[in-house]
Formats: sequence, structure tokens, C-alpha cells
Amino acid sequence: MPWTHTLIEAEWPDTGPVEAIPWADAAELTPRLARARALGYSHLLVYGDREHYANLLWATGFDPRFEEALLLLPADGTPLLLVGNECIGYLRISGLYTAGLLRGEVYAPFSLMDQPRGHGRTLREIFTAEGLGGVAKIGVVGWKDYDEPGQCDLPSYLVDLLREFAPIENATRAFTRLRARATPWEIAYFEYTNSATAEAMRRILFGLREGLVDYQVAAQGGYNGLPMSCHWTVKTGPSRVSLASPSGNVIRRGEFFSANVSYWGSNCCRCGWLGFDANDAPAGYLDEFAGPYVAALAAWFEHLTLGRPGGELFDLIHRLLPFDQYGIFLNPGHLIHYDEWPGSPIYAGSTEPLASGMIMQSDIIPSSPRFSSTRMEDSYALADAPLRATLAERYPAIWARIEQRREFMTGVLGFALPVEVLPLGDLCGIVPPYLFEPNVLIGVER
Repeated sequence: MPWTHTLIEAEWPDTGPVEAIPWADAAELTPRLARARALGYSHLLVYGDREHYANLLWATGFDPRFEEALLLLPADGTPLLLVGNECIGYLRISGLYTAGLLRGEVYAPFSLMDQPRGHGRTLREIFTAEGLGGVAKIGVVGWKDYDEPGQCDLPSYLVDLLREFAPIENATRAFTRLRARATPWEIAYFEYTNSATAEAMRRILFGLREGLVDYQVAAQGGYNGLPMSCHWTVKTGPSRVSLASPSGNVIRRGEFFSANVSYWGSNCCRCGWLGFDANDAPAGYLDEFAGPYVAALAAWFEHLTLGRPGGELFDLIHRLLPFDQYGIFLNPGHLIHYDEWPGSPIYAGSTEPLASGMIMQSDIIPSSPRFSSTRMEDSYALADAPLRATLAERYPAIWARIEQRREFMTGVLGFALPVEVLPLGDLCGIVPPYLFEPNVLIGVER
């Protein structure tokens, strides 16, 4: 029986204050290195920089702040992390490093322009001492895969030198998929960050007032200092640009509005029309666009079950929300981790099964020249029975918040959530079509 939409009035859930999660220690990080070594390379080299930090952060608990870094992970022995001048003091953020399970060394050319560089070993000396010569194959991890297995996105000076030592293979896809199986600690940490993003978005939406400038709206989010996985955005007015930062536009009734808030492991996005009811939006916005969108998301949640091939969700959304009406071009859902988009099992023809530990983003983006868009973008963990039991035992407060969110989504909004779907933020399922009345929400029924 198909889902249909309805309009309801409800107070948003408030699961209360959230405690910070201590950063990953050696006990959390060490098994990750074992999983990476199981890929089978004699040496795995993981590159990172300020923008492409997530694979290195997952492996070591260290992210480059404004320099490059390179992890050399041998099949046996203590790994080595090369950093620039300013990151050598930051190495202590890594639980592996403080436990003596990771070596650190300054490679001066990773430092910024005009800093001292006349110290330390050369890359050739380092690669030779680390035993890279004469091995069968070196796996390199950047941030994407390409058409040919030898193509990669590490800087050419690294790749050119590596190829003098041994053949290289782009191991990014296999390595990134390791992060798709989150541990209980990762889910707990991402529940913490998602709670923060949801609270910031709540303040933004409930603070919308005609006449405010978009800079003021963004400030109401109350950035709390956590690292971001992508830029925050606030966009309104006829001159708005997708993905753009605030630019001085004014909140006006009858205009479209969108915003996102993102910390590591989270991205909360909402959009809609600035007004009180249907008179402040294009005619038919609720019944022809936003309502069917939420009904399609209800079917998406219902199909978000362990073992289901991602291609089935792709087909489902494109059947329920035809492209010529809804313009959905990107994947209808993807993985999220420290980075906002590490990949997706949901694509045309995908046989990749949804698996326990995946953190899924309900990032399904419709686009219409008439209605603009609508959005219900939040993060959800998929967890089998043993993982759910471990979460409940180790993190009872987090588990109580997850259950409270599930109850709101099912009991108030009307969604049918599989038992393995764990909402990580208080805004999960919430779509207010008319943003000056945020307690008027789109629910579903059948």
C-alpha cells in the first residue's frame, strides 16, 4: 500500500543535553590498522591534507590541519606518519602515537611556503629505509578511485618517486569501504556530532524572522568548535547560489530558504519557503512536490534493511520521484563519516548490500524550476542485533535518545522504521514546508 502525506502540528523532540565523547584511543584505533593490513599490500600509503583528511584520520586519529601528511603502513612493524613542521606537535592527538604504536617524523616539504625546509630525510631516503624497494605492489590511498587501477590523486612528486620503487595500485575504494562498518565508538561519536548539528539547525529555523540578514541567521546556529565535514551554508533570495556561504541576502516572506550545518560525521540540511502557509509558497508546493517527497522518503526508510542491494533503493526513489518532475540527479542516499561523502552503495545497478555499521545519509535532493526544493537530510546508523545490544550496554544515554527519536518518527510522524535504523539527531524525519511555522510538519500515513 503506497504512502501518502498529511500535514500535522507537533512539537519537535528534544532529547536533552548531550555529553561529549572522548576521542579515539589506541584500543579503538589499533583494530583499524589490522583491517587495513588485511587488504594485502606489502605497504599501504595513505595521503591526507586539509581537505582530504578522512582516510588518514580514520587510520590514525590524526588529521592534517593545514599541511599534507603521509602514513606508511607496512604489512608488519610500526607504521610511520610523515607530517610538516607545524603538525609535529599535533601528533599527540593520535592515540596510536601517544601509545608508542605510531612513529612520527617531519618531512619538511610538507610545510607551508617559506618555512624552514633544510632538515630531515628526503623522501627517497625514507622510502628506502621503509623497505619499499622490490615489493610486489604498493597500495596508495587518496580520496577517489579512477578508470585505471594505477591512476590516483596523490601529488605527482610522490607518485613518480613511488613508481621507481614498485608498481602502485589505487586502494582508495577498498580502504574507504573499511570505514563503512562503524564501531560502537564511531556511532557514539557521530551521535554526539549529529545531536550538535540538529540543535544548531533547530536554532536557525526557529530563529527565522523577516528582515534578518543571512549572516545573522547563520550566527544563530551557534558554532561550537567541532571540526566541520563541509561548509555551513545559508541561502535565500532570488540571487542565492547552491553551496554558497551567506552573502548579505535578507530573509523575506515568500522567498525560498535553505541551510545546512555539518560537523564530522553529520550534515543536517533543511529548506523550504519562508512563510506561514500555502499562500507564501508556489501553488501546489505541498501536494505536488514536498508531500510526495516525504512519502517517498517513508518508502526509502522502509527499504533501509540489512542485506538489501543498494540498487533497489535507487530504483525505488526514481520510480516514486520521476526525474522529469523531481530532478534527482545524485545518489538517493549515501554514506557519511568524518567526511560528508565517502561514497554510496546506492547507485544504478548496485549489488552492494546495506550492512551493519553503515552510517547512511538521507541526502535525496529534488530540484524543480517551479518549487525549488525540499529536504530531509540527516544521518542514520544501520545496526544488527549484536551491534544494537553493544550500543545499549556501553552508551545507555545515547541509546535512550535513539529510542526517543525512533518513537517520534514512528508514533508522531508516521514512518515505519526497520529495527536496524537508528536516527542520530533530533531532526530526523522533520520537514516543515512553511518555515515561519516550524511546528507544522509533513507526516505520512497509508
